[in-house]
Parts: sequence; C-alpha cells; structure tokens
Amino acid sequence: MTDYISIKGLEVFAYHGVFESEKNLGQRYKIDLKIETKTQRAGLTDDLKKTIDYGALAKEVSENFSRKSFDLIEAAAEDTAIFILDNYKNIEEIYVRIIKPYTPVRESIDEVAVEIFRKKSKAYIGLGANIGNREENLNNALNLINENKYMKILKKSSLYETAAWGVIDQPDFLNMVIKIETVLSPHELLHELNNIEEKLGRTRLRHRGERNIDLDILFYDNLVIFEDDLIIPHPYIKERSFVLDPLNEIEPYLNHPVYNNQIRDLKSDLDNRNKN
Repeated sequence: MTDYISIKGLEVFAYHGVFESEKNLGQRYKIDLKIETKTQRAGLTDDLKKTIDYGALAKEVSENFSRKSFDLIEAAAEDTAIFILDNYKNIEEIYVRIIKPYTPVRESIDEVAVEIFRKKSKAYIGLGANIGNREENLNNALNLINENKYMKILKKSSLYETAAWGVIDQPDFLNMVIKIETVLSPHELLHELNNIEEKLGRTRLRHRGERNIDLDILFYDNLVIFEDDLIIPHPYIKERSFVLDPLNEIEPYLNHPVYNNQIRDLKSDLDNRNKN
C-alpha cells in the first residue's frame, strides 16, 4: 500500500540561473512535491507525530532553496530532493518539480520546469587492498564514503585476509563489505566510488593485479544490470570467499536476484566446493 502527501505551488524567491541578471535580480519559482510515505497510522490515531508535517516541510524547503544559488534548476531540484531525503528519515521516495516562470530566451514560453524522482536505495560495496598500509587504505576509503553527502554507511563487516584471486603472484588482500544507503543511481554511485579510488591514489598496473584500494558495487537494491561499464550484481560473487564471508557476516539472508539464493547458501555451496 502506497500513500502520498503532495505540496503544489510552493512559491520561493531565489537567485538561480546562468546569467548575472538572474543571480542579481532573482525571481519567483514554484515547487511541487509528491512524497511517498505511510499515512495509515496517522489516520487511525489523528496524531501529527505519525505523519509528515507539511507546513514545517514547506518552510524548510523554502529556506533551503532560497539561501543557495545554482546555475541550473536541475542542480536546484537535485539539492532539494537530497535535502528532503536527508532530513526526513521517514521519507524514502520524493518527486520534485521546479517551475521557472520567467526564462531569459526570446521565444514565448509559459514556463520551464525540471521534474525528478529520487529514492533512498541500499547497496553493498566490496573493499579490498593488498599494497601499502592495507588497513589504513581501507579506513581512508570508509572515511571518504562517510564524508560523501550522497552515501551513508549502515553496516560494515570485519576485515578478512585472503590470498589473491585470479592473479595469484601478488600479496594477500585485506577485504571487507559495507552496506550503504544512497540517493545516487547505480552509474553515479560507480562514478563516485571511482573518484574515491583516484583520491586515494589507485593505479591500475594490470588486470586483477595489485592495488592500494579497490571498491566494487556488489548489489544495488534488487537490480540486475548488464552493461559495458557496469554489471550488477557483481558477476563473481558466488566464486569469491572474500566477498561471501563478509557479506554473510552482515547480511546472510540477502537474496541474490540472479541465482535466487541467499548469501548464506551461496557461501555454504562455495565452502563445500573448496573442500573437494
């Protein structure tokens, strides 16, 4: 059952725009919001604390929107969605429509609007390092993930030391898995993780070779993606104990959407194969 609370036509004066005149003079924008939430408890109890206070939400959104200045209303919409999801823990999904009534173009246009839909997603990230100070490298990656406003660590496993997989003539790895909450799409999440690797000085000397840090998306919600630059779930999960062991520690009942098996069962199967 899905319930919604809608706010339409919230007028806010702000200074967004590419041109200096827009930034100096400002203009009025309209904001529409559609919030997916659960309202039945509030309906049964008549208790404001059990629902979204739309008056407080409108005030906070208005203040956040007006105190910043973006060139693009796409950026203003993104910031608004993230602000709401970050500050309202009981909101999982949000639709935002930003209407710009006056546009600096010669053509006659009633309005220009940007509409976006954002949600909180869960993803599992595998971390590994086998050169340099391995534990410090992993901790530095965790810190950068925590500092990223688009990601929040929910769970993290212990450290596991394992021999290299695939290319074995290299030092042992320290590995771990974390569960995160993110508003980023899978491709944008990959982009942010690659940026973190670059900040930590990762160099790719050879395929599956030595690395001071490695960040892999293992799962993203229940999605199955097979594209040139991104495969989710990670294609080698069921073959890698250094992934299954930490995953089993923090989420043994997580279901693999391709094999339709829980992590604990995939781990048990791999353990049995490794014994034979």
